[in-house]
This record gives sequence, C-alpha cells and structure tokens, in this order.
Amino acid sequence: SGGECQRLKLASELHKEGSIYVMDEPTTGLHMSDIGHLLEIMNSLVDGGNSVIVIEHNLDVIKNADWIIDMGPEGGSKGGEVIFVGTPQQLIASEHSLTGEYLRRSL
Repeated sequence: SGGECQRLKLASELHKEGSIYVMDEPTTGLHMSDIGHLLEIMNSLVDGGNSVIVIEHNLDVIKNADWIIDMGPEGGSKGGEVIFVGTPQQLIASEHSLTGEYLRRSL
C-alpha cells in the first residue's frame, strides 16, 4: 500500500543525522494503526538528530508535536495568518485557536 511504502522509505532514513524532512499531510489515507507506526518513525528521526516538519490536520500527530505553528483562522483565502506558536500544552490553553479547541476535546 501507499502507507507501507511511505513507512519503508522513512525507515531507510533512520541511519541519517542532521537532515530536515518536510511531510505534507503524511497520514492521509493511512489506517489508524499505521498512524502510530508513522509517529514512531518520526520520533526516531528526531531522536537521531534530524528535524521533521509536518503539515497536518490529524490531532494525534498534532498532540505529539514538539512545537506547533497553527495557521488560520480558516483555510484558503481566509487563512494564512499565524494564530498560535508553541507547544501542544500551550495550544490547548489558547483561546484564539480552533485547533486548540479540537485538541482539548480529543484529550
């Protein structure tokens, strides 16, 4: 499957150090259990001295982030502004972020 191929490609990168990985909605089309595996691989990349930048709407990915930049307030022409910058814990407390509101509900 596409998700399996993604994980294999990422797993082959685990020996590298000092790289930057940019992932645009990597959970799209993945089964819930595969999202957990993807998070493990992303964490391994970070633990190995790499940086992982993820553009994502999945709350499981967002709550596992070290640092969040929330863009909005909506999508498309009504978006593009920085609404929030900080940790997931700080995002939950933010009154200005719709993402923070949804994240609060999911915990």
